[in-house]
Amino acid sequence: MVSYDKYMARVERILDHNAETRSLFLRCEGAGLAGCLPGQFVSLLLPLKDEVRRRAYSVTWVSPGGELFEICFDRVPGGKGAEYLFERRIGDPLEFIGPFGSFVLEPGVAPPLVFIAEGTGVAPIRRMVKHALSGPPGEPVELLYGACASWRLLYRAELEALSRQRSDFRFEALVVPEAQGRPAALYDRLAAQAARRWDGPKIDLRLRFYICGIGEGVIRLRDLLRAAGYARRSVRYEKW
Repeated sequence: MVSYDKYMARVERILDHNAETRSLFLRCEGAGLAGCLPGQFVSLLLPLKDEVRRRAYSVTWVSPGGELFEICFDRVPGGKGAEYLFERRIGDPLEFIGPFGSFVLEPGVAPPLVFIAEGTGVAPIRRMVKHALSGPPGEPVELLYGACASWRLLYRAELEALSRQRSDFRFEALVVPEAQGRPAALYDRLAAQAARRWDGPKIDLRLRFYICGIGEGVIRLRDLLRAAGYARRSVRYEKW
């Protein structure tokens, strides 16, 4: 079994996006996450009653020095790990390893870029978008973000404000209600929007796509874009 260095952080701030989704801001003790690439995750080591569980959470924000970072997560019915995190309070310690992950915005990759996210899949995408827009205005950056209810669109006000400030950033939110579970109908809409805007005889082969969400809808989007003519390396994805 591979052994990794363990790090300690403490809860510095708690942000409830809604009744089901929370962010924890964690301050590292010792080594920080300055080298964490946009899109990477850390694995928390959660000391539950019967075992220590390892759970991965995307880093949705990190301070310039890497000493403070944010993770975002949903309350999962019956999920012991998520329930443990919802019980944490200011000052509580959390042990972690990482960062890890190959779903990253690689150094040197520049716009034009297209990001597609569903629900909490925006967590790694948010940091990618902000990194892509860290320079002066240039080639376009787009984010197509869907959820099954408007209150589930995380960071919406921030992203809308960014689209007003930056002429090179286009943000579109899709809300497709669904009574139960992760909505197949939402992925139908996301696929329809992708087909309308990035499929056809005059596709821009310079585009690079980054897709993150839950379930097989992510694979459908990947396959749609690859079938449209984009290279495999140009369509990156993370399926939770």
